[in-house]
Amino acid sequence: MLKTTDFDYSLPEELIASRPLDDRTSSRMMVIHRETGKIEHRMFADFPSYLQANDLLILNDTKVTPARFFSNDGGIELVRTHKLSELEWECLVRPGKKMKPGRCVAIGEATGTVERVLENGNRIIRWDRAVDEDTHGQLALPHYMQRESDRADRDRYQTTFAREEGAIAAPTAGLHFTPEILSRINHAFLTLHVGVGTFRPVKAELIKDHEMHSERYHLSAETAARINSARAGAGRIVATGTTCTRVLESLARESPPTAASRLQLSAVSGETDIFINPPYDFQVVDCLLTNFHLPQSTLIMLVSAFASRELILEAYTKAVEQKYRFFSYGDCMLIL
Repeated sequence: MLKTTDFDYSLPEELIASRPLDDRTSSRMMVIHRETGKIEHRMFADFPSYLQANDLLILNDTKVTPARFFSNDGGIELVRTHKLSELEWECLVRPGKKMKPGRCVAIGEATGTVERVLENGNRIIRWDRAVDEDTHGQLALPHYMQRESDRADRDRYQTTFAREEGAIAAPTAGLHFTPEILSRINHAFLTLHVGVGTFRPVKAELIKDHEMHSERYHLSAETAARINSARAGAGRIVATGTTCTRVLESLARESPPTAASRLQLSAVSGETDIFINPPYDFQVVDCLLTNFHLPQSTLIMLVSAFASRELILEAYTKAVEQKYRFFSYGDCMLIL
């Protein structure tokens, strides 16, 4: 049985990208050919040259919201995980012991009251007026950046095609794209709101014992039809990131093809807690564009299921040797 430590690798701290490059398209791109094991070192600007005429690129159009807040006295941190309404939020709070039912917290002119504590420890907070999010909200940047968000992150920690508000973290493989590059590529969108669970480490010794977090998604009728059409025309489905991959493979799990017909997708909204790890038989995704992921994370496990654990760990070793930039603001990997 695979252990969490089977997905470990050594990463020098200086290779963690805490700031983005000035030009979105100037990232490096490692290309992995699964059939041969060949590894190429290219630039993201070369990405369109790897696509074929009938391929369809799928992107996640979720929009990152400023979900991190601090009380006026600085003593309470809140990360909004769900905006139930303008005045009712579900929040992760620190320190939790100070935020019992009935406790009040002030952010700007708004005062919130803890209504109840959920089983997962999150709090439901009701506000007496709308919180000024633009003034008081911050992006919840990943901990490994070791810094607070600034105004520049409002633009760069967001894809150029973001439109559906609801994410806490960015779908980082999409950060490399510009409208100019997308105009040359056959593409479609789905939505998965990346939640705080994406930052949580795997604590189980055996990966089979890990409890995966759940995230909300939506697939439109138009995108479903275009995926079905591309697959019928022998085109490849190219997933941008692990978020798109999780949605597409979740739908395949929920609506498996019959012996007489292949899988047909349709419009759907829901939540997914799919945990993709080796071995796994992918039903929809043919190619994957993704960033480099944290050691022992569910994301590197997904990528290892798409290629092989041995090939991915070899690729990561080479990425370290070649001084690729890692994680959210880092370089990318195209797996064919």
